[in-house]
Amino acid sequence: MKIAVIDGMGGGMGAQIVNGLVKEMADAEIIALGTNAIATAAMVKAGAQRGATGENAIRVSTQDVDVIMGPLGIIVPNAMMGEITPYIAEIIASLNCRKILLPVNQPHVELVGLEPRPLNELIKEAVKLIKG
Repeated sequence: MKIAVIDGMGGGMGAQIVNGLVKEMADAEIIALGTNAIATAAMVKAGAQRGATGENAIRVSTQDVDVIMGPLGIIVPNAMMGEITPYIAEIIASLNCRKILLPVNQPHVELVGLEPRPLNELIKEAVKLIKG
């Protein structure tokens, strides 16, 4: 299984996702796709086999993945302080693969009906979804 983890900013959430995947799914190919080099480096350091940075890297590298994981903001144009361009959001949302997104509020998007939960719980639940 090929899993793309997408994150921006400092890559902290993506690194935690990668770490959870590495522990639970050692046979999966995990690629880190960051909106900036710092995010990519954090996810590679956490255990992703490969990493790439930027809009075009996200477009090219997601074409054959089975699953995309990341915060909800990766499909919201202009999220993450503008790091998620409208084009990145469209690329990810349009792909015909499974997307497992963590419900993290963005300043301009509020999620209703979800109880606040610690990030580590959300990541564990997301990894369980992939494992089946």
